[in-house]
Amino acid sequence: MDDAKEGDRDARETDPPPFRAAVDALRAARLRPEIEIDPTRPPQRLAPYAYALEAAVVADDEDLADGRLILLHDPAGHDAWQGSFRLVTLVRAELEPEMAADPLLPDVSWSWLTGALQARGLSYGEPSGTVTRASSHYFGGLSERPAASQIEIRASWTPREGLGGVPDTAAHLAAWCDLLCQIAGLPPAGPGDGSVVTLPQRRGPQSR
Repeated sequence: MDDAKEGDRDARETDPPPFRAAVDALRAARLRPEIEIDPTRPPQRLAPYAYALEAAVVADDEDLADGRLILLHDPAGHDAWQGSFRLVTLVRAELEPEMAADPLLPDVSWSWLTGALQARGLSYGEPSGTVTRASSHYFGGLSERPAASQIEIRASWTPREGLGGVPDTAAHLAAWCDLLCQIAGLPPAGPGDGSVVTLPQRRGPQSR
């Protein structure tokens, strides 16, 4: 990780100022204490410039949900994005099997993402993504394990740019962390969020 961070610092000396400002805002963001977040190596071919974070929601030394957020930047703009920045995410968590069987779960899960952005008053465009639920059943030597289910949200959206062509990446990161906590089943952190529906805490989260 130290080598990756050192290489990241060296590369950023030649990055465009709007991208540097957007990354600096991500690094300076203050998040809920349940969120453990670190920079990670970004993909190399999605855009000329990229920065990535990985995060986990941790309670009592147990992982309740995890995900990755990637900031992409193309100074020339991108037709599909309708802008020069794009945020890409993967979020996943374990579910109780009965929750995974709910036919409304995909629609509700997608609304958690859009609702998290709207709750923070963020302007964005061109959202797209998928919600996937998967179940595992164990047999033979593994038959004593209970059935396991997982939900996965893959999404991307274009954050609207502000002064100097820089989007409010810190606020988008905070909204993304709201989504992580929601899918982990944590209660809302702030006042006025009591109407938010979260997943009930799941059986047997992963030990760290």
